[in-house]
Parts: sequence; C-alpha cells; structure tokens
Amino acid sequence: MPAETHVGRDRVRVDGVARCVREQITDVLDLDDAARLTDDADLCADLGADELTRIDLVEAIEADLGERTVGFAIDDEDLADVRTVGDLVDVVVARLERAGGLA
Repeated sequence: MPAETHVGRDRVRVDGVARCVREQITDVLDLDDAARLTDDADLCADLGADELTRIDLVEAIEADLGERTVGFAIDDEDLADVRTVGDLVDVVVARLERAGGLA
C-alpha cells in the first residue's frame, strides 16, 4: 500500500492493539467463546491454533494494523517465543513502537 494512503491516520493505542489481536484470533480461529481469550490463553493448547493458523493470524494482524502504520510488520523471529494471547499482544505493541505507530 502506498505511503500516501497512511497520511492522516490515527496512531494505534495499546488497548486498540489488544482489541485487534483478540478480534483477529476470534475470526481466524473461528471462536465463538470470547471468554476464552484471556492474556494467559495458550494459542495452541487452549485455542487450537496450529502453525498454519498462526501464520494466518499474523497476516490478518499485519493487514489490519498495516493499513494504519507505515512499516508495520511482524517477523518470524518475533514469534519464536509467542505462546499466549498476551505474548502476541506484547509482540505487536513492540513492533508498532518500532514503526512509530503506537499512540
């Protein structure tokens, strides 16, 4: 997406990151019980994600937040230690901070 489309976009707040991550998890994993999405919920053991759905999840988060932040991307290395919903939120927040897109 050209940088011009990002002009005037609002930066993302931390609570918005958590909301985005939870929405994408719900959509990608087709969950019907939002109560399962605690920070401590294990993406694989508790929510049923496998490697392919984890990739789909990251791509969905990048697409959503990338529309608002130039240069936002999540690298494979960033995901090495991600086990829980909270871990994923922390990685996304850190990447947004580096891209200058966090309010």
